[in-house]
Amino acid sequence: MSIQVDHDAVVVGSGFSGIAMAIALKAAGRDDFAILEKADEVGGTWRENRYPGCECDVPAHLYSYSFELNPYWSQSYAPADEIQDYLLYCVEKYDLRRHLEFDSTVQDAAYDDETGTWTLTIATSWGTLRTIRTRDVMLGVGALHEPHIPEIPGLETFAGELMHTATWDRGTTVSRKRVGVIGTGSSGVQIIPPLAEDAAHLTVFQRSAPWVMPRSNTLYADRLIDTFEQHPAAMRAHRAKLKATSDLRERGITSAPKLLKAASRLALENLHASIKSPELRAKLTPDYAMGCKRVLLSSDYYPALASPNVTVETAAIDHVEPDAIVTAGERHQVDVLVLATGFDPLGSYRYLGIKGAEGHLLSSDWDAGATAYLGVTVPHFPNLFLLLGPNTLLGHTSDLQMIEAQVGLVMQLIRERDRRHLKTVGVRPQVVPEFLAELDRRSKQTVWASGGCDSWYLDEEGRNRTLWPGSVAEYEKRTTRPEMVDYHFA
Repeated sequence: MSIQVDHDAVVVGSGFSGIAMAIALKAAGRDDFAILEKADEVGGTWRENRYPGCECDVPAHLYSYSFELNPYWSQSYAPADEIQDYLLYCVEKYDLRRHLEFDSTVQDAAYDDETGTWTLTIATSWGTLRTIRTRDVMLGVGALHEPHIPEIPGLETFAGELMHTATWDRGTTVSRKRVGVIGTGSSGVQIIPPLAEDAAHLTVFQRSAPWVMPRSNTLYADRLIDTFEQHPAAMRAHRAKLKATSDLRERGITSAPKLLKAASRLALENLHASIKSPELRAKLTPDYAMGCKRVLLSSDYYPALASPNVTVETAAIDHVEPDAIVTAGERHQVDVLVLATGFDPLGSYRYLGIKGAEGHLLSSDWDAGATAYLGVTVPHFPNLFLLLGPNTLLGHTSDLQMIEAQVGLVMQLIRERDRRHLKTVGVRPQVVPEFLAELDRRSKQTVWASGGCDSWYLDEEGRNRTLWPGSVAEYEKRTTRPEMVDYHFA
């Protein structure tokens, strides 16, 4: 029976995951695909996050595709604008623009058991609906762009300027204004220094003090850029060194926390050297093990907090009023309120109604926790592939390495399916429980579970369904040489 489809494959999302997947499809000669993007341009995380001070905390030469190295990074840690430009360059170089369909939000996806195809319902910002029928669906919907909005009583009553770091309006000015920032994670540590420079007064509402390591963001000299441009082997060697040294941190986080003691001492020395006030220093001293939350890199965060126009408030927020944040017994007047409260790692999936084989709903199957085999395939959802799915984010190095490994796995699976002249491929339900038990067992040994902190890495039951509890090298090995017996071809 001939099956009529609109596209052989549909890639959802045009951030790093979606673009990598599209490039791989094109390289394999599978040119009949569409890239659906909800916004009006590519970029994902780096399109959305444009707040002051926004940079990547992974070295630029590692936070780029291994097959598309960029000699032109201006500094060791790239700012958001440069990363977005890099993605735009990749889109043009690999001729992806003609595959892109903007203003296309996937509302639901339904699998047809008889034909082995997916039907996607897509909405535009104008409210119109259309459907696309496809054989394969690759979800590159991202994990770090759906803002997490804290549940604070009265937040909706705030009458001043209120924004999340992911929805920052570039026309915003805080000059001569009283500013409040809730959150001291990755985005908070980056946005606080520039806000402290301009605000009349800045109040930082800190729930727990982060571990902060000094960062040297070296500007690359023209001579070094020329060397990388003219001698790609030197650039590849530089990347390989970054990859090896970054992955070494994994053991300290996952199995041998004692290895982080030297780094902890360096972080505390940095704190003592930067903060002279004993009272402020006490507020900024972490009370949990390093690595339990993401270790942050900044050399201007502590100096900003020591500025005379900055207050660090550690008392819990009681409620929000139209012009103030109220903590225990104190009222902090603010004109601008910034939520540096991070992201919901599964936020994008929560808005997708995905119906798989035999009536399985992804949202229902994930009621007890988001799970996927190697973060890519889910039982009862054939020909559906996740990129940066559950348990594949990293806390110590570049997620792009995981993306490339996952894209490679997807290509192997669909190539093997087609070699067998079959319609579908999906993970066997029988292999997933053992895999999840392995993740639980290994996660219990990590500092995330034993370090004495609450973080978005763990779910409400304290289970890790976010990070990969191992090295990148191990994950690459398991995805490069997959056990085909773990998959069902039908």
